[in-house]
Order: sequence, then C-alpha cells, then structure tokens
Amino acid sequence: MYTPKLYREEDREKILEFLKRNNFPALVTSDGEKLIATHLPVEVVETGNDTLKIYSHMSRANLQWKSFSEQEALLIFQGAHTYISPTWYNHVNVPTWNYMMVHVYGKARVVDGEELKSTLGRLVERHETGCDYRMESLPGEFVEKELKGAVGFVVDVTRIDAGYKLSQNRNDEDHANIIRELELRGDEESTRVAEAMRRNRPQK
Repeated sequence: MYTPKLYREEDREKILEFLKRNNFPALVTSDGEKLIATHLPVEVVETGNDTLKIYSHMSRANLQWKSFSEQEALLIFQGAHTYISPTWYNHVNVPTWNYMMVHVYGKARVVDGEELKSTLGRLVERHETGCDYRMESLPGEFVEKELKGAVGFVVDVTRIDAGYKLSQNRNDEDHANIIRELELRGDEESTRVAEAMRRNRPQK
C-alpha cells in the first residue's frame, strides 16, 4: 500500500486495536489467473513473539479457499473515511479524502476439525455478548452439519502496512477547522474521522 511517511502508523498497539475493532476485512488471493476477494468476519490473535494469526471461515461453496497456497494473501481492513472540502482551509487548495486503512499480508491455510470448531465458537462468543447463545449449547448434530458447510482458515501474518491520513500535514488552524466542519456535517463517518484526527494529533 502506498503510504507517505507522514501518514504511516507504526504503533503496534494502535494497529491491533484497529484490526480488532474493524474486523470485517476483504480477503484477497489469486487463483493464478485472476484475483478473488471475499469480505469476512475475523478474529485477530496475538501468539507471542510479536506474531499474529488471523482466523476466519467461509462457505465451502465459495471456492476461494482452494486458492490458498504458498503465495501471499492480503487482508484489507478499512476504518473511518470521508471527503475533505478545500473550502475548509484558510488558503486555496484541492479536495482530498481522509481515511484509516490497514493492509495485512500473510500465508493462508485451511483449518478443520476441532480447530475450525474452536474458531467459530470464539467468534460467536465475542459477538453474542449479554446472552447465553453459544455453540456448546446447540444440538450436536446441528453443529456438525453446519461445520461441513464451512471451511476454516488462518492467515499467518508476515507484514502489516498501516496508513492513517488524518490531515497531519495541515497547520493548527486548518486542522481545527476540518474537525469542526466534520462535526457539523454530523454523519457517522465524518464524526469518526473527526475523533481520530483529535486522537492522533500530537500534543504540543
């Protein structure tokens, strides 16, 4: 991912928090002739020694899993993004876009059996907070039938590119005015970008 130095995010904890919060990335692989992409819920797992694994699953009918090999896979995690108007500056300029994006690269491999069951169980537990719906409480025959229709996989992460373009190149007056205008606009994406701009601006 092309990311000018000013917009690169290299704080590991911030990146991990971003991945876990925006956990519906696009998985991109190649079958040797064309690119294939699927958007999937994932679980980001720290495994020690600063290594990461990303677990997920897809329908067995989605043949993208057959493209997993020694080639690199790409997961695209997208955060808040929105249009920035040039009328918000104190000088003539051009329109632009603010965004938060992380590209994760690694080797994807299929997991099955108890590893697949455990992966799905953790995803359910994470999202079914506040209730007692768990895989363990479902009829065994039903679970086994559903598992046969799914293919689990894990991506062993090899590198991460994180880019947060949040008007870091603007002076204090313009930066503050962009935040104000985004908050006045009031939609969810604009509000999230304004919050990220505040959070990521170095304190003087």
